[in-house]
Amino acid sequence: MAALMARRAARGFILFSSASRREIVTTQSTGAAILCHRLCASRRVAPVYRFACASRFSTTISVPAEESITQSILKEKSTAEQGSDGKEGREDKKDEKPKRDWTKISIYATFAMFGIAGFVSLVEMGRPLRDENGQVVKDEFSNDVVFVAYFRRAWKEMMGYKTMIEEPSREKLLPDPLQEPYYQPPYTLVLEMTGVLVHPEWTYASGWRFKKRPGLDYFLSQVGPPLFEVVIYTREQGFTAYPLIDSLDPNGYIMYRLFRDATKYMNGHHVKDLSSLNRDMGKVVIVDCDPHAYQLQPSNAVGLPKWDGNSDDRTLFDLAFFLRTIATSGVEDIRPVLDYYRSEDDPLEAFKRNQARLQEEQARKIEEEAESKKSVAPLGSWSRGFFGARR
Repeated sequence: MAALMARRAARGFILFSSASRREIVTTQSTGAAILCHRLCASRRVAPVYRFACASRFSTTISVPAEESITQSILKEKSTAEQGSDGKEGREDKKDEKPKRDWTKISIYATFAMFGIAGFVSLVEMGRPLRDENGQVVKDEFSNDVVFVAYFRRAWKEMMGYKTMIEEPSREKLLPDPLQEPYYQPPYTLVLEMTGVLVHPEWTYASGWRFKKRPGLDYFLSQVGPPLFEVVIYTREQGFTAYPLIDSLDPNGYIMYRLFRDATKYMNGHHVKDLSSLNRDMGKVVIVDCDPHAYQLQPSNAVGLPKWDGNSDDRTLFDLAFFLRTIATSGVEDIRPVLDYYRSEDDPLEAFKRNQARLQEEQARKIEEEAESKKSVAPLGSWSRGFFGARR
């Protein structure tokens, strides 16, 4: 009965030889062999199978049944995977070749583009100048070889652009001090605009706007002439800052305006060289929120934290009082005073503490003088009564 079922399942591909060993001949599939193996296992027989695939194998392999089935399945699977991997690998190689070609082409095109651009720049920047009649103007490179002359002129032009960016646009940033009958304030106050006087804000609705710091009008009225010559010295561009300064100072307290072209570009920062202001350095004060801006003359600086736009700020009121105190005291050289306060974390707070201490001392002196006058008054009246009043 079992043999009959096996024969029906194998459909002509399974052959039983004995009770202890079985021989299975497979020509198309391993499904019948698996079914036969299960039937033999139910009868507690450990057969040995012989596989003979007519289409693929020329010899007969004798292996244990369970191992042969597993190995055959794994072998077929690995063969199929290798075939698919090999096909994909060949396709990948075919795809990589056009990519490599395009990469080479793009690299060559980039080098060619830069080469052409460099050659054109060399010709444009290195050609000699011509006068109004079209004649070549001789210069220090006219006697050189043509290529060398072009190269040296181009190099000089590039160094000129570099100097224009790094150095101030002129040696004297401010004109000479005013002479009589005009009045020249004794001190010069240099102010940064962004972060000290205004705060830039950007919104989707309005775009860029500049918020005026609280107390700005009061500050300018207190530190303006006749005490200070007020100068705006900012790292902003002139076309942006000029109309903004007009709106901030309708009363005209600001006497001069200096922009980014007047700064010195050092290590990625726009530095303000106060020695180019054409003023006495002992009477120049710069107020800025960027320590790099006054790194050349830190003894002339009052460093403030950058204003973040809060509306309850009182810094300009305190700063006005601080600067007025210095100006009215008639200090010949303000740098020692600023050095003393620069050592503090917040110079304005330190100044307020010193002012409070000074006011207490002055009040104490006034009280002592009043008490001394009271003690002297009875003695004077007794002496007048004793010697008699003078006529």
